[in-house]
Formats: sequence, structure tokens, C-alpha cells
Amino acid sequence: MESKQTKQWYMEYKIHKNRPGLLGDIASLLGMLEVNILTINGVEGETRGMLLETDDEEKIELMGAMLKKVDNITISALRPPKLVDKLAVRHGRYIDRDSDDRKTFRFTRDELGLLVDFLGEIFKREGNHVVGLRGMPRVGKTESIIAGSVCAMKRWTFVSSTLLRQTIRSQLSEDEMNPNHVFIIDGIVSTIRSSEKHYNLLQDIMNMPSTKVIEHPDIFVQESEYSFDDFDIIIELRNTPDEEIVYDSFTNAYTEDL
Repeated sequence: MESKQTKQWYMEYKIHKNRPGLLGDIASLLGMLEVNILTINGVEGETRGMLLETDDEEKIELMGAMLKKVDNITISALRPPKLVDKLAVRHGRYIDRDSDDRKTFRFTRDELGLLVDFLGEIFKREGNHVVGLRGMPRVGKTESIIAGSVCAMKRWTFVSSTLLRQTIRSQLSEDEMNPNHVFIIDGIVSTIRSSEKHYNLLQDIMNMPSTKVIEHPDIFVQESEYSFDDFDIIIELRNTPDEEIVYDSFTNAYTEDL
């Protein structure tokens, strides 16, 4: 007889009265249903998140129906886990996601560990992915991309950058033109300071089935043929939650000697 394939589920519940033994009761119920708890963590205040595993979807439905009868908790999510769910359980907090533009995610500098983990999971995916990364100078954009590449065990290639010195590549070696690489592009350097050869290289890379991370995506869109429809994810990184990302304060440095 062929064995059933196990699947993961994410369960989230809010605690109204945290009485002693509550978690033990929930764990006992899951144990009786033979639903394994892979990870559990607090997720922002009195909310708990669990990553579960079972080979029987009916057990998940039964568990959800039973837990809805428990007065002390309210089930707020019971679904196959999304990336944000797995990271919420891992880090104990949810990523701030724009309610209107669902592909925009916000981080602050004290959440760099969460950001690196988020980028690493994205970079592990196969195929074409275009990520935009907004943020003021020296907030940690490039360092986060490199650290995310390390987490995903992928090599990174600078197409344009100002990390150590201004880099504007006009060609890459055959080894560097590898779709498995993470290509790092400074959206200001690649548009305001680019040569025709560099822009031709940029177009080749944008057409590759690979991961591209574009810093300063707003300037990139403003000064190129590309639009925000070409981006899969937009990430905003700030020093503080209320910091305004203003490009005028630092784009002049790229154009003053042109």
C-alpha cells in the first residue's frame, strides 16, 4: 500500500486567556490526531504560530473544528504555509506588508536578520525573479543582498554598485553569466551613469531566467524602459519606521560631474 505524502500546515491562534496548561492541551490534541508540531513560537503579543505536518488533510480540518470550540483562543489562520508564515514562526514576528500593494514588504535596520532570511528564501527559488530594494545610503541594502545570497548558497555578481567603489560593468565572463547567480544592480548607476555597452549587458541580464536585485528601483523605472510590473517583490529598508526615503538627497552625487 502506497504511503500518503506528508504536507505542512500553518496554524495561528490568538490567546484571550492564557491559563496554565493551555499549550499542553493543544499539543495533546495534536498528538492524539497524529499531527506533528515542527515549530512553535509567539508571533507578536498574544498570538502563537505553529508549523504542523501530517499526511491526512481531514485531521487538519477536524483539529480546526475542535479548536474553534475552545473559548480561550481564536484560530486566525489554518492553511498551507506561505513564506511569510514560516518566517513569522522562525523569528517571532510578521513582516510588515503593504495592505494596498501586496508585493511591497517593509523592514527596519533592527530587522536585518529577518530581511536576510527573507531574501535567502527568495534567492533559493528557481527561474526569473526581479526584486527591488529601496533605502537610504548606508542602511544595509547591499550587505543584506550578499548575506541573503550566502544563506541561499548562491554566488553573487555585481553588475553595478557603489559599495566599495563605483562599479559599472560592460561585460561579464562566461562563468559570471550563470543563471544561478544573484545579480546585484544599482538602479541609479545603471541608468544615470551607464554607457551603451553597460545598458546592453543590463538588458541581457534582465532577460535571463535568474534572480536580479535592483537597488533604487524608483530611479531605475524612471530612467529606463522597465516598469514596476517587471518587479516581483519590492523591499523597503529604513533606519527607523518613520524614515522617509528621499532620492534627491543622494542622486546629485551621481550626476554632478557629468
